[in-house]
Amino acid sequence: MKNKLYQSFWRTHFYAALFITPLLISLTLSGIGYLFYTDVENQLYDKYFFGESGKTEVQSIDDAVKLAEESYAGYKTNKIIELEEPYNTRLSMKNADGKEKYVFLDDHNQIIGGQDADYTFSNIMRNVHSSLFIGGTVVNYLVELAACWAVFLLLSGIYMTFKAKILKKTKQTNTRQKSRKFHALIGTIITIPMLVIIFTGLPWSAFMGKYIYQASQDHPSFGTPLLQQQPPTSNVSEIPWATRQETPPTSDSGHAAHHGMGDNMLCAANPYQLSVEKLQHEIDAMNISKPYAIIYPASEVGVYTVAKSSNTGVTGLDVSPYDETTMYFDQYSGKYIDKVGYEDYGILAKWFTWGIPLHEGHLFGWPNKLINLLVCLAFLVVIAWGVRTWLLRKKQGMLSAPPKISQKVSIPFIIFMIILGILMPLFGLSLIAVVLVEIIINLVTKNKSAKEEVN
Repeated sequence: MKNKLYQSFWRTHFYAALFITPLLISLTLSGIGYLFYTDVENQLYDKYFFGESGKTEVQSIDDAVKLAEESYAGYKTNKIIELEEPYNTRLSMKNADGKEKYVFLDDHNQIIGGQDADYTFSNIMRNVHSSLFIGGTVVNYLVELAACWAVFLLLSGIYMTFKAKILKKTKQTNTRQKSRKFHALIGTIITIPMLVIIFTGLPWSAFMGKYIYQASQDHPSFGTPLLQQQPPTSNVSEIPWATRQETPPTSDSGHAAHHGMGDNMLCAANPYQLSVEKLQHEIDAMNISKPYAIIYPASEVGVYTVAKSSNTGVTGLDVSPYDETTMYFDQYSGKYIDKVGYEDYGILAKWFTWGIPLHEGHLFGWPNKLINLLVCLAFLVVIAWGVRTWLLRKKQGMLSAPPKISQKVSIPFIIFMIILGILMPLFGLSLIAVVLVEIIINLVTKNKSAKEEVN
């Protein structure tokens, strides 16, 4: 007879897998798709990324932006992405409803065409992976919860594998035992790399990610450097994760005050703002190499932000973690104000600056992609063989769940679950819900049994 601790792990492992398997399959398949988004997009959007407009006239980047805004009525440019050859320049534009559009410029800064950002391959894969393409707080929490329970499945699987000596060689085994052994073997092999993939993805999660980032902000020496200036309000999806919610420096607002501009004036209509072409001269003078993103100021006291990031999610824009830099330029004079680089990050920010591109599969090129792909495929195999093992032991018309423990739950099991609940708060909250459901079921069962005895 297996001990209480094993029984507790087995039963919880079974029910957790039963409920979250569809989510885990969705997360894994969308993760595989996202691994290769740059390769797919280079083929799908060849015309936009590498094509030419056919026009020989050279126009300035600012004229190109103006033309793009006239061509796509209601949209305003909020960032310009300058990529290395042979990629074309990309404008990122938004309208009042928050809809985003990408517009591509050739070597002459002539418009090639535009895309609806929501339906690019990378954004579809990212949205499926993070929110099942549905969105909303509940869905985001559900996806994060699946990742948290996957951690439990991996760790409980390791315990059961070695406790029951599943991998030990035996002379006689039936089909179910062989399936169980294969499930345990592959699960054991991928446990560590899967845990790395899961925990490097949590900075983007809805619940835990918020607290990770808050801790990074509250403790600059440990996390993100603090710049005590105006908070950013521009779109920051190309700013490095470590500085994404920081407060950058502000421009000299004397220019704005002198010309009587109000606080609510949109910066895109600011006639006194330095042209992007002149800003690029400043960037070139500082020998800042491509790729980088130029983010427009969000107000008359805002600044131009020039960002090089290791985890942008934009094809052609990622750089090495060592090269991550966020620079700030006065929007009126173009004068360089300040910057935050990788060397300024605290240990937590540095860890995730490496961890996120590792999770995305582009930290060290193709080997990173292939390793992540193999781990993801192996995880799908583990899921499939887990289901197969259950079906082989399942009796017709019954769930065939592991037997319920007649004695009290194991204390070591409770301690283990509490530790996981502390490390992953959303997991901890879900445990409270599970306990409450279990209590209700027990009360209903007892009442039913009592009525049957009376009758």
